[in-house]
Amino acid sequence: MGSLKLENIRKSFGQVEVLKGIDLEVEDGEFVIFVGPSGCGKSTLLRVIAGLEDASAGSVSIDGDEVDTVPPAKRGIAMVFQSYALYPHLTVRDNMGLGLKQAGRPKDAIAERIATASRMLGLDDYLDRRPAELSGGQRQRVAIGRAVVRNPRLFLFDEPLSNLDAALRVNTRIEIAKLHRKLNATMIYVTHDQVEAMTLGDRIVILNEGRVEQIGSPMELYNNPQNMFVAGFIGSPRMNFIEAALLGQTGARTVGVRPEHITVDRSRGDLKGTVLHVEHLGADTIVYMDCEKAGFLTVRLFGEHKFVPDETLFASPDSARLYRFDDTGAAITPPAG
Repeated sequence: MGSLKLENIRKSFGQVEVLKGIDLEVEDGEFVIFVGPSGCGKSTLLRVIAGLEDASAGSVSIDGDEVDTVPPAKRGIAMVFQSYALYPHLTVRDNMGLGLKQAGRPKDAIAERIATASRMLGLDDYLDRRPAELSGGQRQRVAIGRAVVRNPRLFLFDEPLSNLDAALRVNTRIEIAKLHRKLNATMIYVTHDQVEAMTLGDRIVILNEGRVEQIGSPMELYNNPQNMFVAGFIGSPRMNFIEAALLGQTGARTVGVRPEHITVDRSRGDLKGTVLHVEHLGADTIVYMDCEKAGFLTVRLFGEHKFVPDETLFASPDSARLYRFDDTGAAITPPAG
């Protein structure tokens, strides 16, 4: 079991309120992502769940039990940090089993749990090595393995892939997803990377300035953002925002359109612009345009397109894929498509 309930969690450091009333329920076995810009409070919230920070107000419950006064070691959680936090003088085997050894578990039980976690994470060939003999990705797998052997009620990940290069981030992301399916464990994962959030989470909690902006599945957030912040945060490249009147939209202040929902033409279209830069990515071409009153526009086209800087193009948003927002930035209606 590993359900989690947060009720009106608030956290202040002196006069600065970092968390401003967070409510959340996580079901047993869910993979939930906390995502948001730097300083939004996501890591602080994770530390409150872990017991590494005391909430200024509110309560944390795990499996129905309030744990606000329970020390971290007694909450049944395991954390994986951005820094691997491995002991350099210990082997992989000893790093993974140290927590169980300190807890006084029998040697045979420790060996069995290490063997199980090692098989899951592909660490069998590295058990007798020390951290200095491992790559960054291997070290992070050891850190994850150290969490797995504890058989916790909750796994907490605090930006675990930030120190890895792009290829290793993808590989380790896959390993974490596979691990979640094998263990059917409850996992809370903090990241600033919305691609990680979209590809890993059952649900995503989008935080901004200490508040929850929206909670939902990746595609719920992508297709039906509740406001401009969520619309601009989810999706890569980010959504374009255009003054509604420029596209003949009434009853809205701003319209949003994703880069992949815009077509371009050299002779006609809704918005005239000048090409600022072109990114040739092979499968896609990203075109950045200055569309005068409409402002900076990003267009994502499938395949290779031979546009060049300073070229004049006309951009046409798909009218069925427009998002409409009011004066406060709140969504008015979902797109018609």
